[in-house]
Amino acid sequence: MPLTSEKTTQPPAGDQWVRVATLAALQAEGRLTVLAKQHVVALFGDNGQVYAVDNRCPHMGFPLDQGTVNDCILTCHWHHARFDLASGGTFDLWADDVRSFPVKIAQGDIWVDVTAPGNTRERQHKRLKDGLERNIRLVIAKSVLGLMRDGDQEAARTPFALGLDYGARQRQDGWSTGQTIGTVMMNLVPYLDADDRPRALYTGLTAIARDCAGQPARFAIDPLPHVATDLPTLKRWFRQFIEVRDTEGAERCLASAIRAGHPPVAVADMLCAAATDHRYLDGGHVLDFTNKAFEALDWAGWEAAEVTLTSLLPTFTGGQRMEETNAWRHPVNLVAILDDAFGNIPPALEQGQGRAWPCSTAWPELLPTLLGDDPQAISDGLLHALAHGATCEELAQIVVYTAIRRVVQFHISNEFGDWNTVHHTFTFANAVHQAMRRRPSPALLRGVWDAAMSVYLARFLNIPATKVPQPTAADVTGAQPDAMLEALLDLFNSQQQVNQAGALVARYLASGATPARVIATLSQGLLREDAGFHPIQSLEAAVRQYQMLAARPDLAPYAPHALVAAARYLAAHAPTPRAANQIYRIAVRLNREENVFAE
Repeated sequence: MPLTSEKTTQPPAGDQWVRVATLAALQAEGRLTVLAKQHVVALFGDNGQVYAVDNRCPHMGFPLDQGTVNDCILTCHWHHARFDLASGGTFDLWADDVRSFPVKIAQGDIWVDVTAPGNTRERQHKRLKDGLERNIRLVIAKSVLGLMRDGDQEAARTPFALGLDYGARQRQDGWSTGQTIGTVMMNLVPYLDADDRPRALYTGLTAIARDCAGQPARFAIDPLPHVATDLPTLKRWFRQFIEVRDTEGAERCLASAIRAGHPPVAVADMLCAAATDHRYLDGGHVLDFTNKAFEALDWAGWEAAEVTLTSLLPTFTGGQRMEETNAWRHPVNLVAILDDAFGNIPPALEQGQGRAWPCSTAWPELLPTLLGDDPQAISDGLLHALAHGATCEELAQIVVYTAIRRVVQFHISNEFGDWNTVHHTFTFANAVHQAMRRRPSPALLRGVWDAAMSVYLARFLNIPATKVPQPTAADVTGAQPDAMLEALLDLFNSQQQVNQAGALVARYLASGATPARVIATLSQGLLREDAGFHPIQSLEAAVRQYQMLAARPDLAPYAPHALVAAARYLAAHAPTPRAANQIYRIAVRLNREENVFAE
C-alpha cells in the first residue's frame, strides 16, 4: 500500500523538524534507521502510514528496527514487548512506552519532530506509580533517574513521599522492611556521590514495591468523632489497647491524637512509651520501625503523619515480647533485674539533676561493665551513671557503642546467622538513641536497659573476640587514600573479607583522609549489591553513630569503630549476584540515550 502520511507542499517550519529520509526509500525498504539530531530513530511504513519511534526498546535497549510490525503493532523480539506504532504506548507495561516522533511528508521527504515531550515530570510520577503498583524495577529506576537528573538530593523528596504513602496504604500488615529501607536510603542520600543518589532512591522504592507486591490494601480507621479527648487519656488508652493486642482501638487513639493537632514530640512520646512497655519488642524491630517512621516524616512532611504512623500498629500488637522467652528468663531472670531498675530510674534521674557526667573519664570506667557478663552489674552501672549526671541521650549513646563493639569484635568462626544477632542489638540500640534525641523520657530509658541486656546476651559471640583494629603510625605512613578506597571495593568482590575490610577502614581513617569519602565508598559498595535488609540498616546506623561520636572531641576516638563495624558487616554479606544493580545500570544507559545493545 502506498505511504500517505500527512503531506505538505513545503518543508515544515521550525528547528525541531529534521529531514531524515525520502518517502521512496522507506517505501522500498519498509523500514529505515536514521539519525535525527543525535536521536536514533526507526522509521516504519505500515497500512499506508509513516511512523517514527526511538530505535531503542525502552525495556532493555534492543534495536526496534529488528522487530516485527503487524497491523501497526511493533513487537521487539528480545522479550516480545509490543508497542502501538502511532503513540509508542506499550501493551506490556513492564516494558514502558517507547518514544514516538511526529512525522510530516513534504515534497517526497520525511521530516521528524524531535521536540522533547511535554509534561515529563508529571509522566515520570505516573510511571513511578505504575512501577510501584506492578513491582517493575526497571520502570522505577527510569522514573527516578528522570526525576533526579542532576542527582539533586532535594529532588528525591517528592518520589520518596510518593513511595512512603504507597507503602503505608498498600500493605495490610502495615509498616515493614520496605519503608524502613526507603527511609534509610533517604538518610544516606546526603552522604552519597551525586551519581549514587538516584540509585539509593531506586533501592528504597523497589524495596517498598517488593514489600507490597501481592498484599491486600490497608484501610485506614478514622479518628474519634469530634476529637476532644485530652492527650494523656488518649495515650493511656493507646497503651492499654497495645497491651491486649487491639490494633483497631490503638489506631483510632493514635489517629485522634494526630488529627487533634498534638505536636510531633508528643506523638513520638506516645508511641515510644508503648514500644518500651514490653522488653525488646519483636527483637527490637518495633522501636526501630517507629524511629524510622519519624525520620521518614522529617523528609516527607508531618502532613503524612496519620497514614504513616498508623501503619506501624500491626507490628506493635503482633510483636513478640521478650519477657515471654526463655533467654530473658533463664538461667538469669533479666526481666526481674529490669523491673527493679525501672523503679529506680526516677530517683536516679532526680539525683543526677544539675550534675555533669564527664564522658572522657566515665566511658572507660563503665564500658568494661557494659561489655561484661554480670547483668546486675550492668543495670547498676547504668543507674549509677544516671545518678551522677548522665543525660538520657548520653546513656543511650554509650550503650549503642557497646553494641558497635559486638560487631567490631564478632569472630568469623561464629555461625553466619549470628551476624543477625549482633546486628539487631546494634540497630535497636541506635533506634533508642535516635528516639531519645527526638524526645527524651523516663519511659524510653527502659529501651536503654533493653539494649544493654541484648548486648549482654550476645557476649558469647565475642568469644573469642576479634581484636579491635588499631593502626600504628607505620601502618599509615605513605597511605594513599584513593588506592585504599579502591582496595576496599575490591574486597567486597570476594567472600568473607571481613577482617580485611574492617582493618582497611580503620587504616584509612587513621591516615587523616576525608571520612566523607569512605562513607561514600561503603555506600557505593552497598548499593551495587542485592543487599538485604540488615546490611542496609547497619550501614546507615553506623554512619549516624560515626557522625555523632566524631562531633564530640571527648568521644571522637571511639568514632572509627562505627565504620569498622559497617565495613565488616557488609563484607560478610558480599558479594551477591548484583541483579538489581544490573537493571539500574541498564536504566542509566537508557536515560542517557546510549546504545545499550550492540552486535
